[in-house]
Amino acid sequence: MKIAITGVAGFVGSNLAKKLLSEGHQVYGIDNFSFGNKGNIAPFINNKNFSFYERDARLYDSFKDIKADVWVHLASQKIPRYSSSFYTLNDNNQMTDNLIKKCLEDKSKLVFASTSDVYGKNTELPFNEESNLVMGPTNVKRWAYSVSKMFSEHKIIANHDELGLDYTIMRFFGSYGPNQNTTWWGGPQAVFIQNILEGKTIEIHGNGLQTRTFTFIEDTVQGIEKCIFHPDSLNDVFNIANEPNEEITIKELGLLIWELMKGNRNNPDMKLIPYETFGKYEDVMRRVPDITKIKTKLGFEPKWKMADGLRKTIEWQTELYKKS
Repeated sequence: MKIAITGVAGFVGSNLAKKLLSEGHQVYGIDNFSFGNKGNIAPFINNKNFSFYERDARLYDSFKDIKADVWVHLASQKIPRYSSSFYTLNDNNQMTDNLIKKCLEDKSKLVFASTSDVYGKNTELPFNEESNLVMGPTNVKRWAYSVSKMFSEHKIIANHDELGLDYTIMRFFGSYGPNQNTTWWGGPQAVFIQNILEGKTIEIHGNGLQTRTFTFIEDTVQGIEKCIFHPDSLNDVFNIANEPNEEITIKELGLLIWELMKGNRNNPDMKLIPYETFGKYEDVMRRVPDITKIKTKLGFEPKWKMADGLRKTIEWQTELYKKS
């Protein structure tokens, strides 16, 4: 199959491309390296089935000469804590518009990367695909990312209803693993590992009691492939996540990483950073997935426990640090 990936040099994109190429698919990758890393695609840049285009997904002309059966849209601006609400809203909207137009023109399927962040402040756990999406106030820019993804979901479904667009929407829950960004862009686990490698204090935002359910990248890629290839994925929405019993507090995450890297939990070098440091900011206190739908409809089964995935991630990030 011919599969195009936006954000191919990013964390998820590079892992997905590697897996698809290993299975003999033709992969077209687009990235402008605003957040992607050339090193992530170096292992397969010369693969005869891989074509790379250094282009900007915000520009429709970036896609004009690429024909694919499926477009996997991973390129994105993230939570404005790391950028700005202006670029988060405008860039994400523009890229989605471009991909919808391209898929309608070519009669391709659009596989769209949304986020568990769309569940927002909903306190009814666990989150399933029919759960309410509860946002905070518009004067808290933290919610711009969630809203941009929610709007993209609405737009994709509306284009299916009106114009026949084929799609699958994926809501990721905290992916981590090799090729992750080693800054806050990559998530708390990436920063905690990097802090320890550099001999710095682990900084935990808020009181550290907020929880997440993290997904090792191999399980995320398994879920994406189910959404690409499984016939029952068509025109539907799926959580891609680890089992809900893998929920962990951010403080416990820091302690677990300290233990895995130091061999014990004695005197961990950690401190709490108040949310006020980030201005007017709101966090989600618990994020727990319900993955019944993707398991029953598509046969998805997460294979990685948190500790095992972290060991692999620490090994990779340690080697990267040694080379820097």
